[in-house]
Amino acid sequence: MSAQGPGSARRAIGFEQIADCGSMRVVGLRLEPGQEVPEHRNAIPVALIVTAGTLHFDDGSRDGEVAAGEMLLINPGERHTYRAEVATSAYLVYAGLPGVRSRTWSLRRR
Repeated sequence: MSAQGPGSARRAIGFEQIADCGSMRVVGLRLEPGQEVPEHRNAIPVALIVTAGTLHFDDGSRDGEVAAGEMLLINPGERHTYRAEVATSAYLVYAGLPGVRSRTWSLRRR
C-alpha cells in the first residue's frame, strides 16, 4: 500500500510484523501525514492501539479520531479505513487467526 501527497513521490505505508504466536499477531503501523489505509475488511477482530499522533477512522457508520494512548476495536467483517494528518504510529493486534494452532510467541529480532 502506498499514499500520494501533494508534490511528493508515492510512499509505502509502514507495516512491520513484531510478534506472532499463531493465534495472535502484533503488527506495527507507521503513517506519515496524508497517508491513508484504503477501505478494507478483516476476517478476525483487531485492536488498534495508537502510540503516537492521531489516527482518523471511518467505518461507514461513524468516524472519529483515536489519539495516542487510545484504542479502537474493529469487529470481524467491518469495513473501515484510517488516515493520518500528522506522523502517527500504532500497534495492530490481530486475534484468533482462523485455522491456526496457538504456539509460543516468536519475536522479530533486530
